[in-house]
Amino acid sequence: MADLLSGVSSQVTAAQTNAAASSTSNSSTGVNGSTIAANFQTFLQLLTTQLKNQNPLDPLDTNQFTQQLVQFAQVEQQLKSNDQLATLVSLEKSAQSTYALAFVGSTVAVDGETAQLANNKAEWNFTTTKPASATVNITNSTGQNVYTGNFTVQAGTTNFVWDGKGNNGTQWPDGQYKMSVTGKDASGNTVGISTEVQGVVDSVDLTQNPPLLSVGGQTFTTDKVKRVVRPSTAAAT
Repeated sequence: MADLLSGVSSQVTAAQTNAAASSTSNSSTGVNGSTIAANFQTFLQLLTTQLKNQNPLDPLDTNQFTQQLVQFAQVEQQLKSNDQLATLVSLEKSAQSTYALAFVGSTVAVDGETAQLANNKAEWNFTTTKPASATVNITNSTGQNVYTGNFTVQAGTTNFVWDGKGNNGTQWPDGQYKMSVTGKDASGNTVGISTEVQGVVDSVDLTQNPPLLSVGGQTFTTDKVKRVVRPSTAAAT
């Protein structure tokens, strides 16, 4: 009987080691809940039999039994925790998909410099913390400068719409264009100006994790969305 108990104890130790090494699923360890449960029941039966038939002059070591019981409990709890974590991950993915789908058809502002020129219209926002004289430069996909303009901006967010015309009046074709903005305050000190891309969310790619929003031919994760703009306020200012 002692040999059988020793064998079960070895199984417990091996199962505990495998379960502890697993962080994603029980199948990767080769140990499942039914196996642990069966071993636990076998262990209790052997323990009860040993206690009933132990030699009064040489009693069994109760500390060892206690340690093995604790080991079984720890392994069982680890397996249950793994199952619960897998469920939480699945629920989180479902919530992300539902959240991302809500953006389809909405006009959003996201961090970025590149906007899509379509139907003679490309739109950006730029934000500054104080009034400044801003210089706007727009370049095409090859890096060629196609437009430069100087503007006075106030603190906050300014909406900028470009009609696709260069400084010489040339109408540039549809495509992606990049904006860079530099600014200086009244004292000539440099003012930091950040840019955003504003556009309609055309679609959502749910095959990616996290889901990707398609805005003006570019893709963004939902954490890049800074604002959702009402249709009545999305027009050029």
